[in-house]
Amino acid sequence: MFTLAATLPAWPLLGNLAGCAGAPPAAAAPVAEPVGTGDLGVVIERARGTLAIVDTTQRRVRAEVPGLGDLSHASVVFSRDGLHAYVFGRDGGLTQVNLLTQRIVNRVMQAGNSIGGAVSADGTLVAAQNYTPGGVKVFDARTLALVADIPAWYGPEATAGDGGRRRSRVVGLVDLPDRRFAFSLFDADAIWIADLSQDPTRPQITRLPGIGRQPYDALVTPDGRHYIAGLFGEDGLAMVDLWAPQPQARRILGGYGRGQQPLPVYKMPHLRGWAVAGRHAYLPAIGRHEVLVVDTASWQEVARIPVAGQPVFVIARPDGRQVWVNFALPDYHRVQVIDTPSQRVIDTLEPGKAVLHMEFTPRGEQVWISCRDDNQVQVYDTRRRLPVARLALDSPSGIFFTARAARTGF
Repeated sequence: MFTLAATLPAWPLLGNLAGCAGAPPAAAAPVAEPVGTGDLGVVIERARGTLAIVDTTQRRVRAEVPGLGDLSHASVVFSRDGLHAYVFGRDGGLTQVNLLTQRIVNRVMQAGNSIGGAVSADGTLVAAQNYTPGGVKVFDARTLALVADIPAWYGPEATAGDGGRRRSRVVGLVDLPDRRFAFSLFDADAIWIADLSQDPTRPQITRLPGIGRQPYDALVTPDGRHYIAGLFGEDGLAMVDLWAPQPQARRILGGYGRGQQPLPVYKMPHLRGWAVAGRHAYLPAIGRHEVLVVDTASWQEVARIPVAGQPVFVIARPDGRQVWVNFALPDYHRVQVIDTPSQRVIDTLEPGKAVLHMEFTPRGEQVWISCRDDNQVQVYDTRRRLPVARLALDSPSGIFFTARAARTGF
């Protein structure tokens, strides 16, 4: 991770060394204590358009950076060295924040409505997924200069003008190895893979249509092999094996979602929070009070775990021993903990009102939980499952730690 120290004095030129013989050594300039970014993270303060920079070891707020626009649905990714946070706002703003100087470096209004993005594996490109006007835009990670525009057209082929085509809303954007990105087209029922490894200004697009109705979010597995999109318009998911010579989408877990008695969906699950622990994936079931357990070798369902409500985030502790779950209305004051060896709920916690997000420290000894309506972030010891700290923040939502910089798909 990036570190910052005071600038050291310049060494004297070698040609001047002889004239310094016998002279007393100059006093060394004091060197500031180096500061690393590995302990840092950010919390979205959604009501004020502010980013809180936090220290996960000292469990405190280091600074607040205002002026980030509409953060009512915001997402954050990090530069490869952990120095910069890239914040995607609901108003289409993309903001680059230096975590050590605690200032905005660059900000561009790149769309009308943006819901997330990704940084390329080599750290040189930042991609934004957009609802309005739809499509993906790719920027230079250092300057936020536009590199490529991928409009995600769908509909009839162009004959004159746009030929009746429209831009699809884009969801589930993830980074892949080799300067590639994968994403889903909600309105076009498709998955696209954009390869920018040769010429980033001319992305090579692989289009996989007919994957199922209305992909609403997606993830890539930690090894970068499988891209999986959840389908809102029908039961099941679409999966692409990215290691195949000719990637194709196939259906998995048909009929898992709403089942025979659909329930109203109060908040869509966020599939980026799916838990992969050992050989199992733990998934939120849409419209069900259940977490699905899936074998990642066969991609077949092997169990269902009853939980307190409709799960939104299902997140694994880094060692895979536990999975923590939060819920949509009316159960969004609760968090449940699943023990993965026994695959059962071992604790139900009530950290505060309107739990929106959870984030584990890099080795999983603590989990930070945002409680929007209590204006606080609660920090829990994950072994004892007891609170150890509380941070007062204004309407906190997403929590993101710099350890994500080293993870594919985060």
